[in-house]
Amino acid sequence: MVGAKAVTGPNTSLRRTQRTGVSSVMVNPPFYQVSCCGPTPCTCCCHSRWPLVTESTCSRLIYILLHVGASAVCCLLLSRTVVERVWGKAHGIQMPSGFCAHLFGHSHCPVLSGSGAVYRVCAGTATFHLLQAVLLVQLHSPTSLRAQLHNSFWFLKLLFLLGLCAIAFCIPDEHLFPAWHYIGICGGFTFILLQLVLITAFAHSWNKNWQTGAAQDCRWFLAVLLATLGFYSIAVVATVLLFHHYTHPAGCLLNKMLLSLHLCFCGLLSFLSIAPCIRLKQPRSGLLQASIISCYIMYLTFSALSSRPPESVIFEGQNHTLCLPGLSKMESQTPYTSLAVLSAGIMYTCVLFACNEASYLAEVFGPLWIIKVYSYEFQKPSLCFCCPETVKPEEGQRGGATRPTDQETSPAPPVQAQHFSYSYSAFHFVFFLASLYVMVTLTNWFSYEGAELEKTFTKGSWATFWVKVASCWACVLLYLGLLLAPLCWSPTQDLQSPTFRQQCHRISTAR
Repeated sequence: MVGAKAVTGPNTSLRRTQRTGVSSVMVNPPFYQVSCCGPTPCTCCCHSRWPLVTESTCSRLIYILLHVGASAVCCLLLSRTVVERVWGKAHGIQMPSGFCAHLFGHSHCPVLSGSGAVYRVCAGTATFHLLQAVLLVQLHSPTSLRAQLHNSFWFLKLLFLLGLCAIAFCIPDEHLFPAWHYIGICGGFTFILLQLVLITAFAHSWNKNWQTGAAQDCRWFLAVLLATLGFYSIAVVATVLLFHHYTHPAGCLLNKMLLSLHLCFCGLLSFLSIAPCIRLKQPRSGLLQASIISCYIMYLTFSALSSRPPESVIFEGQNHTLCLPGLSKMESQTPYTSLAVLSAGIMYTCVLFACNEASYLAEVFGPLWIIKVYSYEFQKPSLCFCCPETVKPEEGQRGGATRPTDQETSPAPPVQAQHFSYSYSAFHFVFFLASLYVMVTLTNWFSYEGAELEKTFTKGSWATFWVKVASCWACVLLYLGLLLAPLCWSPTQDLQSPTFRQQCHRISTAR
């Protein structure tokens, strides 16, 4: 066989390899493709090592890594221990006086650590995602320049993100804190409401999906039964542990009342889920969704109790610190760092779940996904109903017109090239809200002055405590609304139209 002729150019280099008389050509991609500095999608960077990773998955992973990295930097700058050991300064890191005088005209420099640093880093990340969310609105083609901006130019976007954070550090404290604090509070509460909508929609969809199978096959009925018992068991065990570790015979009256109230909420929601008047309007309402919500209520209760300041009382002639996990009921209780890490880990996992799930639902159901997701009817049960691999586009929208499945056509490009796996704009907007939520959570919400990482997740604050308690009550009210709303409101004809049912059928098939 004749060997291949080597061709070289400014952006491509070819090498000839001779093996048993057969020559092959190896192409080295340009540097900007390997380093993801140019317009090449990120799959060119990931596909060589992970062939099954798609472009959308790789892009989301990189954005998640950027957000995790920014959150880690915030934690390091907020930690008093890290600042003292690395920089050797107990009162924070100060900007150089000469640079500060040239930039601001006075020697009063902003501190480069503590809550001010967290506000500035999160301001950079929030602005980074908000600008992309605005830029990617009404995106119609995955091959357009705006879509390439979302999936490419990673090195340039990293530099842009660092530049935004650097600009935020140049803003004086008196100009940054008043406005950005209220923006962070509003964005944090909005993200909490979004999380509650997603968790209730998750429980609602799971119950609907498996109840559909339970009506056809006894194995699905057994799965519903086991899942329900499992979630209720977790909720009961969590309640017992919370009563054991966060109450004390000598005090903790608020904790006892809160645990008793939330336990009554779980019982009320479970009763209403199977009440005859509810099942008359919602035949598939059951205990599975109530058990999931009960577990989430217990998690929010644990998160609230672990965020409240400890209570000090005189017990048996000694001063004791109560209402925190301890080794013995008759000993003074000390905070556990492991519980703080567990609470923070679960919180951040919920943050990442909300960012990805909201962007997917926004692409499937459109701008009104918060309403339509509850009206969706499954055609068949599935074990992975919330994690579809592909979703077919709606008629008349992205990807062109659909073709019948029985029509013989030429091989089409991969499905990924025909539609969006998730809404790019919604993805960045939810990450914008997540950045604000992380900012106010790390800095104790309303009491951000003097916030330290060592105190945020161990000693807590009353502001954080009541925010999480209010989140739990909002979750209860939202689920009650889902149960009671059909009693006085019937779905509109639009949700029962052939177009909507056809779209739901495509989603069910893809799932």
